[in-house]
Amino acid sequence: MQNYPKHYCGVFGIYGHPNAAELTYYGLYALQHRGQESAGIVSSDGHQFRTHKGMGLVSQIFNGDVLHGLVGKMAVGHTRYSTTGSSHLRNAQPLTVDCARGQIAIAHNGNLTNASQLREELENRGSIFQTTVDSEIILHLMAQPSLNGHTNNLIETVRRIEGAFSLVIMTENELIGVRDPHGFRPLSIGIVDGAYVLASETCAFDLIHAKFVRDVEPGEIVIINKDGIKSVQAFPEQERRAFCIFEYVYFARPDSTIANRNVYRVRVEMGRQLARENPVDADIVVPVPDSGNYAALGYSQEAGIPYEIAFIRNHYVGRSFLQPSQLIRDFNVRVKLNLIPELVKDKRVVIVDDSIVRGTTCKARVNTLKEAGAKEVHVRVSCPPHMNPCVYGIDFPDRNKLMAANYSIDEIRKYLNADSLAYLSQDGMVNATGLKKESFCMACYDGNYPVPYDPKTDKHIMERRRSRVEGLAEALAKDEKQIKLL
Repeated sequence: MQNYPKHYCGVFGIYGHPNAAELTYYGLYALQHRGQESAGIVSSDGHQFRTHKGMGLVSQIFNGDVLHGLVGKMAVGHTRYSTTGSSHLRNAQPLTVDCARGQIAIAHNGNLTNASQLREELENRGSIFQTTVDSEIILHLMAQPSLNGHTNNLIETVRRIEGAFSLVIMTENELIGVRDPHGFRPLSIGIVDGAYVLASETCAFDLIHAKFVRDVEPGEIVIINKDGIKSVQAFPEQERRAFCIFEYVYFARPDSTIANRNVYRVRVEMGRQLARENPVDADIVVPVPDSGNYAALGYSQEAGIPYEIAFIRNHYVGRSFLQPSQLIRDFNVRVKLNLIPELVKDKRVVIVDDSIVRGTTCKARVNTLKEAGAKEVHVRVSCPPHMNPCVYGIDFPDRNKLMAANYSIDEIRKYLNADSLAYLSQDGMVNATGLKKESFCMACYDGNYPVPYDPKTDKHIMERRRSRVEGLAEALAKDEKQIKLL
């Protein structure tokens, strides 16, 4: 069972570079941690869009011949993990459409909370969807000549959608970046060789030697074309900021900078704060690689306890086609991290991880340490307990599958077989960022959802759609049967 939340998506775009597709490839390579399910690039020479998408990792999907065929000085790219929409090539992004407004390609990071309602509305007006992802809804809205009785433009479209969205959009002549009014997801602007770049994280700029310019502001639309870069604020009334704090805890790469805060330094400070709040007498501090490395370092520095990398990560884990459950116990856990027993034997160990969602993997780690002879195992977590699901694009499960939402701290400790268990407080987590609490979405911790979301309405619409599909299938089967009888 997956114990960690899965990533959502990474987006990238470039305007005005002769090697646009190649640089997009490198940008997606740097953003691979945000999604390993599928990836795609769409390029444009100002007249024709060229597309290549595939399932798997960026390096598996693209090669030199493919990139040479993606000609043009503009390109957008996307690397995906599905939070909505199933795992199929048809759901891989960027998505493209050729409509009365011309050719449009879109790459989207985030989840729309009103996606089901909008899809229902568009289907009732005759729209035909080819995928099950939120992003196609945005394309359909952009293709409409009018919305709500007004001449439709990008601002009208953006105001219709709700939830989390950082978008990179390419038309035949422009590259456009959009960030939702709450700023849930990151999106930054860079420049390389006079060409403008948009990317989910600044680590993508480093790889292609692009210079970071600034973050796209919440609610901002940036339009890049032959005249340069133009900024439009689509939401004149300022919404509350709600950047996903879990970017700092887990998702973003440690070498990225978000809101002028280096992610590495924030995670180390989270570890320091964790040690201040939850000290324990121990002999060594051990991280759970790779996500717990930096918080464990901070814990070690603050507590004055030696830091040991006792778990060694296998970076070449592929898919297990056979389940060797009887041959190798806990194969799915042990194949990723292997313990060096002599580092922990007869030691009091503090094991630091960034989060506990379901708890199954953490339990296996604790048992592995004790089997290797650790005298005590103390679990420290560098974020608060996850109490609520995320509806903005992180694959946190339903509340009934979240361990902290259903059990007390001591009950979780017993389940993990740990000698003690402690989490970082909400205030401690926020203080480590150096930003105000009002800057963040912390719904998965405190239940305060910045954008209202009614799961009952969403479920009702999905059930109606399923009923229509099943009814159509039954009618087709009946017709087929009658034809055979004839």
